[in-house]
Amino acid sequence: MIASVRGVVTTTGPDHAVIEVGGVGLAVQCAPGTLADLRVGQPARLATSLVVREDSLTLYGFADDDAKALFELLQTASGVGPRLAQAVLAVHTPDAVRKAIANADTAALTRVPGIGKKGAERLVLELRDRIGPVPVGVDGAAGVTGGGWPEQVRQALVGLGWTASQADQAVAAVAETVDGPTPPVPVLLKQAIRLLGRTR
Repeated sequence: MIASVRGVVTTTGPDHAVIEVGGVGLAVQCAPGTLADLRVGQPARLATSLVVREDSLTLYGFADDDAKALFELLQTASGVGPRLAQAVLAVHTPDAVRKAIANADTAALTRVPGIGKKGAERLVLELRDRIGPVPVGVDGAAGVTGGGWPEQVRQALVGLGWTASQADQAVAAVAETVDGPTPPVPVLLKQAIRLLGRTR
């Protein structure tokens, strides 16, 4: 119904942005990687997918049509709703998701909060033949691209209105708490926002 929106970014939050289109502010749910590229007061274009429920209309936004198409495909798998599909794209790039499903890499898929071993196996079984071409030489997680998770979290914080120095301090503080496997970027971003919320 609403395939894309183009307008000025009026506000951003930890999981959404408001885009003003023709005088109407549309709240769009976005993953941290998408939010990191948005700047308040600047024009933006997002590919969108409208999810209709009995009690709600929710607009999900993506940096490009490829991510949107994958978001919609993921929801055709049993047990996958829009929030889980968006969580997959918050942790992995679209190409990395395709590679994980095509290669039955359940370990990569279980890095997504909410997906266990059985859920990952079900995704592979149901989507493997429909995932499309898999590019060669794809890296694993979204957190690895663009300078790793610290840079992604830093960009997202600056996009949300904090200064570069505040973002650097928050990223450094969060980095000290990471022990063992790195949590998904959205988890780290929320942690940084909590830290900054105390200093405001």
